[in-house]
Amino acid sequence: MKQNELILRPMTEEDLPAVSQIEEETFSMPWKPDDFREMIKRDNMTYMVAELDGEIIGGSGMRNILGDGEITNVAIREKYRGRGYGKALLQALLTAGEEMGAAAFTLEVRVSNTAAIRLYESLGFVSEGVRPDFYERPREDALIMWKR
Repeated sequence: MKQNELILRPMTEEDLPAVSQIEEETFSMPWKPDDFREMIKRDNMTYMVAELDGEIIGGSGMRNILGDGEITNVAIREKYRGRGYGKALLQALLTAGEEMGAAAFTLEVRVSNTAAIRLYESLGFVSEGVRPDFYERPREDALIMWKR
């Protein structure tokens, strides 16, 4: 393996501890390991991980709901943010979603998360609405974004 080689692949059971840790470090209301385990088991769901030099540095999941890919979460370890890994991970997730039959993709993001919003816009997502008080801890509106 070359140094600084990024591998994007579906999550396995062995990845659950690392993915759960990244989730806890990133979100105020993190998913539990069983939530991620469900993503592995279901045919209409997928969860991709980003692995750098043998370390899981991020993950992102999606549910295919009647042709709409609902992106459930995107997380990159803080020390690896801003290097293009999140964009590469999302591109891999979108490709996997298309292979599962998703024709459009949607997600929610905190209105204050400008870095994530810029990332999503760079991949063709556009804002189509707001969900008031969607997030807790702290309470905040969610921007609803779509890529059609």
